[in-house]
Amino acid sequence: MLAVFSAGVAPGLALLCYFYLRDQYETEPVTTVAKAFIYGVLLTFPVMFIQYVLTEEKIVLSNVVSAFLMSGLLEEFVKWFILFYLIYQHMDFDEPYDGIVYGTSVSLGFATAENILYLLAYGVEHAFLRALLPVSSHALFGVLMGFYFGKAKFSRDGKKKRRLWISLAIPFFLHGLYDYILFIESAWLYYMVPFMLFLWWLALKKVKQAHKLSDQHYLRIVQDKSS
Repeated sequence: MLAVFSAGVAPGLALLCYFYLRDQYETEPVTTVAKAFIYGVLLTFPVMFIQYVLTEEKIVLSNVVSAFLMSGLLEEFVKWFILFYLIYQHMDFDEPYDGIVYGTSVSLGFATAENILYLLAYGVEHAFLRALLPVSSHALFGVLMGFYFGKAKFSRDGKKKRRLWISLAIPFFLHGLYDYILFIESAWLYYMVPFMLFLWWLALKKVKQAHKLSDQHYLRIVQDKSS
């Protein structure tokens, strides 16, 4: 049991620490980040229940619907909902990069709970592949969602609503595509490797852009104080 718990928690915490420590200005309070992580953990159970019911009642009839709606839309929407209603207006969310910190916190909370349950059911021998694929992908979806949350909150060009919509649309589409690739049975690995490389490239690109937006944000603060 301890081995399963450790293997289930370790990749999520490692990825969370990685993105948390990349905050170049004021690091977020650990308690606030922990709350976001716990929100993600708690989301796992109602989402899995809904998915179970949809599967048992045979409401989902195709791989496309299963991948894009039952997994992609449902899972990303509940994470988006938590970020928007519990994190977006929080006083600790005070620079663009913070969106990535909180986006990955919620996503990795969800991924960690899901990972532990999977390893309990199927065995700790799956831990390495789970860390490389489901846990990592959830983290990267969280980076993309959080980037657009940060950009929306601190934008001054009147495009907040558009960016908030994008913060859901992009993770939903990529998550759905990820799950659909898994349905390609024997050939799934040939598609998954380039997909994950692209996902890492895109997420790290957004991290760099978020750092630049935070630089601009603090520069504006200094200019406003001196004017």
